[in-house]
Amino acid sequence: MKVVFLLGSPDISGGTYVIFQHALKCLEKGCDVTIVTDEEVTDKRLDWHKEAKKLCFKKYADVKEEVFDVAIATWWRTVYNLPLVNAKTYFYFVQSIESNFCREDEVVLRRLIDATYTLPIPIITEATWIKDYLKENYGTTATLVKNGIRKDVYTLDGEKYPKDKDRFRVLIEGPVDIFYKNIPNTVEIVKKSKADEIWLLTSSAIDSYKGVDKVFSKQPITEVAKIYRSCDVLVKLSLVEGMFGPPLEMFHCGGTAVTYKVSGWDEYLEDGYNSLLAEMNDEDKILEHINRLYDDRDLLEKLKRNAIKTAESWQNWNASSEQFYEEVMKLSDVKINSDWLSSTINFYMETFNLYWTLNESTRRK
Repeated sequence: MKVVFLLGSPDISGGTYVIFQHALKCLEKGCDVTIVTDEEVTDKRLDWHKEAKKLCFKKYADVKEEVFDVAIATWWRTVYNLPLVNAKTYFYFVQSIESNFCREDEVVLRRLIDATYTLPIPIITEATWIKDYLKENYGTTATLVKNGIRKDVYTLDGEKYPKDKDRFRVLIEGPVDIFYKNIPNTVEIVKKSKADEIWLLTSSAIDSYKGVDKVFSKQPITEVAKIYRSCDVLVKLSLVEGMFGPPLEMFHCGGTAVTYKVSGWDEYLEDGYNSLLAEMNDEDKILEHINRLYDDRDLLEKLKRNAIKTAESWQNWNASSEQFYEEVMKLSDVKINSDWLSSTINFYMETFNLYWTLNESTRRK
């Protein structure tokens, strides 16, 4: 079975990590797996996920003569690249409703992204809320394959950074320059709290950040677990998520979380049981939660204990990717006419190019 994953970027991100895990399982199962991107991928760019170096990376120009059994789009932009790959069938791995990642004024881009969900090709998704959204808004019945966790990496036991037991250390996680990750605002909120230390774990290439005591940039996953184990609580205030992964990773490493009720929160977060939650953009409640955990260490320990119970019941990556592989095998029998797919996508592109031109012309007047 020849399988190709169409990838936006091989660089460190939660979404790319998920794709690599599923691709590696297909490889383990005996599939001939290719990852195709717009640019050449060097080993150095994969240092954050060393197992991904087992995969074969090619550019689109390198695969134009190949025929694959299955082609998998993994990001909205890669859907529009599907005609560049010759395959017997195609499907779409949807990790979020990606138009939500756009700013409100990016109307044309939002519509271009949303159009990808209207194509009659099979969809696999990773979160219940996405499955429900696609059904409600597009009448699409997507297959749900929830993400797993590297239970050999995210563990209670392992290395930690030193910390006095009475000090309250808060971790913030995410790239600092992506608006919907909301890192600058998160830092400002935590700075107002009673926290003794503020750490930042980020995929951004920075050495320091104003208001933060310690920055960890572009860390491999083994080091990420060490950082989680060294902190009491993860404060994660994303404005949009797909499968909300970092709090679950924190749970596996013995910590708890303070978060918004962002998309995906209800897969495993329970307010007052394993975490403290606030409605979206309720900054005062977030600050109140952080200070409450500082003042009430019994509550902090209770949330940590229950977070561990939640973690114990979550599936590992082997189970998740095994399910993904099985769905790939099922979908390989769904034949999609490549000429029809190409003409449909080209129609979308021409329509939106026209829409964009008209929109720009109107804006200039």
